[in-house]
Amino acid sequence: MSEEPLALYVHWPFCVTKCPYCDFNSHVRASVDDAIWCVALLKDLAIEAQKLPGRRLASIFFGGGTPSLMPPATVAAIIEAACRHWQPLENIEITLEANPSSVESARFAGFAAAGINRLSLGLQALNDADLKVLGRPHDLAQGLAALETAQNHFDRVSFDLIYDRPGMTIASWQAELARALAFGTDHLSLYQLTLEPGTRFTALHKQGKLTLPDAETSADLFDLTRMMTAAAGIPAYEVSNHARLGSESRHNLAYWTYGDYAGIGPGAHGRRSGIATERLKKPESWLAALESGGGFSETALTSTERATEALVMGLRLGTGIDAARFRARTGVALESILRPNRVARLVDQGLLEHDALGLRLTLAGQPFVDTVLKEIAA
Repeated sequence: MSEEPLALYVHWPFCVTKCPYCDFNSHVRASVDDAIWCVALLKDLAIEAQKLPGRRLASIFFGGGTPSLMPPATVAAIIEAACRHWQPLENIEITLEANPSSVESARFAGFAAAGINRLSLGLQALNDADLKVLGRPHDLAQGLAALETAQNHFDRVSFDLIYDRPGMTIASWQAELARALAFGTDHLSLYQLTLEPGTRFTALHKQGKLTLPDAETSADLFDLTRMMTAAAGIPAYEVSNHARLGSESRHNLAYWTYGDYAGIGPGAHGRRSGIATERLKKPESWLAALESGGGFSETALTSTERATEALVMGLRLGTGIDAARFRARTGVALESILRPNRVARLVDQGLLEHDALGLRLTLAGQPFVDTVLKEIAA
């Protein structure tokens, strides 16, 4: 395992506003001391580097929260330190998630100069009415301007859209997705809106104040998304992610294929050769604990726990789970954690494919990945 390249995740926990559908570890603060946060993230990075010596670095991902609120100088300092702690691959992928406000897009040139070579832009919708419903702090004009600026500064640009939104129809999503595909990016993240516990959207739904498309419409929207992206040459390579061949997110593939990754910053998770790491979530608690070299937990995972995690992550991929790689990364055979009778039934129903090479969802099974996982995991 130690010979395999490493991925690094850097969490910036702050946002301008909290979106009503978001259950990520994000926090709104009146002000942030950027100098203190730069020092703290560099210290946390050094802690991880001590525990993962001699590794090559394949990717860095700045996520959040809203990491485009970070000063480019902080981003540059983290990239420089990471590439000093670990030997970067020649084609290292360095991604930053960004919101498309005019303030943040003005920093894109600085991020590119700092070493970011892939930008992931949170557009989320292509009309002002739905952006307002989603609680986004930008309007469509700002979003499109930010996308143009991003494409001028980065060779690789991805953007997110949320579909299955309140009031969405097949016709409205078809028109919106066609417009999105015409922008010519090499990667799209297209997420069906889900109601997460503890979010404002979930509370509104329980009160009858938020209505989502029915199950049949949701299924049709999913199928339409797959058909249109495939026809445009950016097919799904994961349940919600679409890319031209060779433009897949290498960082996210490390998660989905159960590779090692280090996670720094509040709430960040990591996996170090069978050890699960997790940072304290609240920014102020993480900062205080870091002063004494703490702020994180380490848990040794059993082979069954590793295998279950690898199953959950790997089945999301279009190519599914490679049985040989699964054994190499978990220490157990894929078959040992499956319920064979249920797998066979789902194969007969046309939802799964299962052979000596591994396990994968069919096109018909992909919308039901969570249901399938509950059925087949021993």
